[in-house]
Amino acid sequence: MPISFHKISSRQITGVFILAAAGITIQTWLAGHGKYTRYNNYVLFERSFGHLIQHKDLYIFYPQEYYDLFKYSPSFAFLMGIFYIMPHFIGLLLFNLLNVGIFIWSVRKLKFPEKTLRLLLLYVLLEACISITSAQTNLLMTGLIILGFAFLEEDKPGAAALCIVLTVFIKIFGAVAFVLWILYPKKIKFLLYALMWMIVIAALPMIVISKSDLFHQYQSWWELLRADQDVSYGASLMGLLHSWFSVKISKEWITIAGAALFMIPFVKYNCYRLYTFRLQILASLLIWMVIFNHKAESPTYIIAMTGVAIWYFSQPPRRINRILLWGCLIFTSFSSTDLITPNWIKNQYIEPYAVKAVFSTIIWVKLLWDLLTEKSLRPYLINNTDPSR
Repeated sequence: MPISFHKISSRQITGVFILAAAGITIQTWLAGHGKYTRYNNYVLFERSFGHLIQHKDLYIFYPQEYYDLFKYSPSFAFLMGIFYIMPHFIGLLLFNLLNVGIFIWSVRKLKFPEKTLRLLLLYVLLEACISITSAQTNLLMTGLIILGFAFLEEDKPGAAALCIVLTVFIKIFGAVAFVLWILYPKKIKFLLYALMWMIVIAALPMIVISKSDLFHQYQSWWELLRADQDVSYGASLMGLLHSWFSVKISKEWITIAGAALFMIPFVKYNCYRLYTFRLQILASLLIWMVIFNHKAESPTYIIAMTGVAIWYFSQPPRRINRILLWGCLIFTSFSSTDLITPNWIKNQYIEPYAVKAVFSTIIWVKLLWDLLTEKSLRPYLINNTDPSR
């Protein structure tokens, strides 16, 4: 007998996420163990702890161990120590489950109705699987940012600051999430907690290395980040402008313009009390972090797609929004899967033309417009049914 969707609970969908993480882990583990594994990112992460305790520079190439550069903080390398002592398969499985667990926990704390929660989780499932396949930290980043938002909603500035500070030590662009504090009271308290957590987490590696060693690691990290401005445009708005229209505007100017546009809705102080407004700002933040990131790649889009899902499901349904939602699912998630999109199409069109960024960018622009015109908020403004403070 066919299973009715209405009989499937969000907890069962959570089980699907967990099974997907386990299945993908097994698949990548069995895919082969040549010079570099299919889970190269995980190897890079856990080996960073070994380099840290061996007093090696974290930010140079180690081609005998993995490809690519380690671009995360020394504190992240320290926190990967628990995985360093595990066999690869066990560590990889637990790492993927940690990513999924934090993500699911965070989405559940947004307190969507059960039916809406089911739809939201199903919408991002495929993109989550793409992220898990690459053994990256994007699900974890998404979860921590949403947790930061949820803890601010619960008037827990210390916990919120911890979550957002952790994202900075994973990927530096997590610092953008600090703008959320503007929407809430106790701003000074939040900033003091953030400063405290910054100091504590930055100093964590001194448990295993000296202060001078740590200083040199941070110096090397900073030099790497400064040099990380090559000709790559990624699957971003910059990639769209460059590949579609041959626009060669400075990345810095595009980012500055995007930041200015992102901040415009914050002038609507009267809307801060509305939960829907705050959710839409969260959605805008998650999408912005990807489409204005010149290093964005396919696995990064779980961040943006979660923002798209929050944008759609936090307001009354409208036809144009539904069209954009499906367009985003098809051209962002489905376009990246081998089962649906042949490799030659991905190699010749999807990746070179930054197709993944198209609908996320359109939705972000529409989201800003709706916030400024209060179209997505109007039912709540009129009926005063919004569960705000």
